[in-house]
Formats: sequence, structure tokens, C-alpha cells
Amino acid sequence: MSDDARLDEDLLVADLSQDGGDDGARPDDRIDDERHDEENRLKPRFVRSVRRAFESGDNTALHELVEPLHPADVADLLELFDSDERQGLAGAMSDLMSSEVVAELNDHVREDMMEALEPEAVASIAEQLETDDAVQLLEDLDEDDQRAIIAELEPETQAAVTSALSYPEETAGRLMNRHFMAVPEHMTVGDLIDFLRKTGDLEHDFWEVFVVDQRHHPVGTCALNWILTTPRNIKLTDLMKRDQTLIPVTTDQEEVALMFQKYALISAAVVDESGRLVGQVTVDDIVHIISEEAGEDALLLSGAGDGDINEPIREAYSSRVRWLVANLGTAVVASAIIAFFGAAIEKLVALAVLMPIVASIGGNAGTQTMAVAVRAIATNQLTRANTWRTVWREVRVAILNGATIAVLIGIAAAFLFSPMMGAVIAAAMIINIVVAGLAGVLVPVIFERLRQDPAVASSVFVTMITDSMGFLAFLGLAVVSGLVPAA
Repeated sequence: MSDDARLDEDLLVADLSQDGGDDGARPDDRIDDERHDEENRLKPRFVRSVRRAFESGDNTALHELVEPLHPADVADLLELFDSDERQGLAGAMSDLMSSEVVAELNDHVREDMMEALEPEAVASIAEQLETDDAVQLLEDLDEDDQRAIIAELEPETQAAVTSALSYPEETAGRLMNRHFMAVPEHMTVGDLIDFLRKTGDLEHDFWEVFVVDQRHHPVGTCALNWILTTPRNIKLTDLMKRDQTLIPVTTDQEEVALMFQKYALISAAVVDESGRLVGQVTVDDIVHIISEEAGEDALLLSGAGDGDINEPIREAYSSRVRWLVANLGTAVVASAIIAFFGAAIEKLVALAVLMPIVASIGGNAGTQTMAVAVRAIATNQLTRANTWRTVWREVRVAILNGATIAVLIGIAAAFLFSPMMGAVIAAAMIINIVVAGLAGVLVPVIFERLRQDPAVASSVFVTMITDSMGFLAFLGLAVVSGLVPAA
């Protein structure tokens, strides 16, 4: 490493170690200023300093740079390096590779790094994680790797992880945490407080205590503030809230998130098929799920797969190309309609000039409606009970939009070409936008009724419908109106 690079790195380390001088800033404030930009991202200069320390083999400087970072920032730092560098970087700062860092890693990055480690090392990391995080660590690995790692776990952790992996992916059984506080219903508030003090093993966060009967079925919950402000002699059955939200283990994680949002939950009990309390879901897990599901739906609408920049190229190619191939097939339908009116287009160039406008506006109108419908389905706003009311609403919006655009394009076409051309394209625009509105809401609804994800392929079919109907309406009306002779 050059002397200038070494000096730059030494200065950065020195700056980060200062306490902020006379301005009264705390050391952490100075660290954040030097390492993070205004949007809390790692600064390029800091990342370059880490890279220089890593490439020069100066593990002492590397440790001084990385050690003050939050685990989430350490995970971000690893993701900024190339895949062939991450394992070496993790090894160089192995004492900083805590379970919290591993839990914060991107799924693809974590899977890649875990596959490179020995089963004993992965098991050691998994032992330090909450059950749900340990399951997330293992669920994407090959079955052989999973079995090898699970064999190295402690019996209690092994049983919990094996049980969680037996549930379908993206369900409450995978998401739940098996550390919770449950007590029998015969207790008083004083008994519960004494029990909590004697237990001593309260390192896991919880916001409510579940009250269960002899069969371990939840019968109520007690918030911690109720327990702390209630006399000791009051029975839990007199204090607890009996009306609670119970989540079956097989519930899809998106439905769990909707329940938390709808009922303003902080935590909720998860029960098995027999109604026994087996875990809890907490709001910190739900925040992650909401973000993940929202991004997933947006990406599925575009056919972009996971849309993750850390996703292997082969997987990205596989997930995207199939929808492009499907789109190619549906585009043939629109091309066939154009070919059918080929003679008319040859005789009137204005048709070829205006055709892209009809297709573009119709496609955008369909995409707008489709996005609204997919989101409404995902958030349970659009259900069987209000489907036709929603369809009628979107038709009315489409009529208003169509009329507005028709007037604008009709006037322009009449001025540039002829009044008849203006009338034809205005009528075609209204027809296409109304059809786009119908397709935008009905296609996702049909997919949902068929128990398919409406975000996956809706865009391909909506685009086909809007393009085909747009060309058919425009060119057909041009022929019917006598602008051009029939083919």
C-alpha cells in the first residue's frame, strides 16, 4: 500500500477515534458523522479505507475501522464487497462476525457465506440466534447442508429448528419465535411477579404474558404495564384480556402482517392444529415482512424476480427471461391485428403515426388500475364481497380518464390530419382506456380466484389486452368510418 493511502487511512482512523472536540459531541456522534452520510449509508471514503486495510492484510487497522459499527452496518459493509472477497473479509474480522451481523445479511449473501463455512461454525452462529433467525439462516441451504448443521446443534435448539423447518415457507410457523412467557390461569399478579423474578431467564424481549389453561391453550393475555400497576392479590383471570388474536401456524406471513396492521398488535400468540400455544410473533418481525412483501409485489408486477442485486446472475436470468418469452408470445396477438389491417395502414400513413399513442395510453391506464387492484387484494381491501363495486368504480374512473384524453388527442388529430381522424382516435381512446380499466382489475381478481399470486403475471396479460384492443378499436373504426377501404 502506498504511503499516501496509509496516511489517508491513519487519518481516518484517528478522526474516528476523536471525541468531537469542543462542540460537546459524543464519540458515537463523531463516528456516525465520519462513517455515514446524511441518509445513514456508509460513506465511500470509509469503504475505501476498509478495502485498503483488507487488501494490505492490516487486520489491526481493519478492526479499528469496523469495530464501532452497528451489526447492521457491518452486514451492509460485507454486501458492498464482491462475492469472492466477502469470505476473506469475514475471516479477517472474524471476532466481529457476531450472530447479529449474520442475521442482518442479505439472504443471497448469507446463503453464499454459510455454504462456505464448516457445519460446526454455522451451528455455533445458529445457537446464538433467536429461533426464527436461525431458521432463516438454514432454510435456503441444501438439505444435506441443513442436516449436517442441525446435527451440530444443541438438542433443544435442534428440536426447535427441526420443528420450524417442518412448516411451509413464509408461514407463521417459520416466522414465530419459540421464546415466550406463558403461565397457568390460577396465578395471581403477585405469583406472576415472583415467578418472573425467580425464572431469571428473561433475556428475550416480550411485551405481554400469555395465560394458558391445563391443555396449554391460550385463554388470555396480560400486558406488562397491567401487571406492574395491579395489586398482587388480583387473579390473572380477572386482569387478563380474553379477546386475543390467535395465529395458526400455517397462516401465510402476509396475512399475519395484515392482522398486525389491522388490529394494531405488538405481539400475538401462534397456535398449532390442536390449539396449543407454540410460539409468538412480534412486531419487529412484521416490519421486515411488510417491507419484504411490498417490494416483492412491486418486482413481481414487472417480472423482475427477486430484484436483488446480490442474486446470482443465473437465477436472475431464469426468473426474468420466462416472462419476457411470455410477453413475446402475447405481443404476437397485437402484431396479428396490425397485420390484418396492413392494407389500411399502407393507404393512410396517419394510422401508423397515431397507433403508438393508442397503445401507450391504454397500457399506462391498465397498469395504473392493475397496481391499485393488486395492492387492494394484498391488503384485503378487495374481496369477494366488494369485487363488482370495485369493478364499477374503476370503470367510472376509466370513462372519465378516457373522455379527457379523447378530447385532447381528438382535437390534436383533427387539427393535424382531419376531423374524421380526430373523431376516430377519440372514440378508440375511450374504448381502449375503459377496456384497460376492466382488464386492470379483472385480471388480478381472476388470478386471485384461481389461487395464484395476482402480482406474478397480471402485467403480461393486461398489456396484451390493452395493446390488442387498442389496435383493433383504432384500426377497425378507421375502416368502419370510411377513412380507408377495408382490407
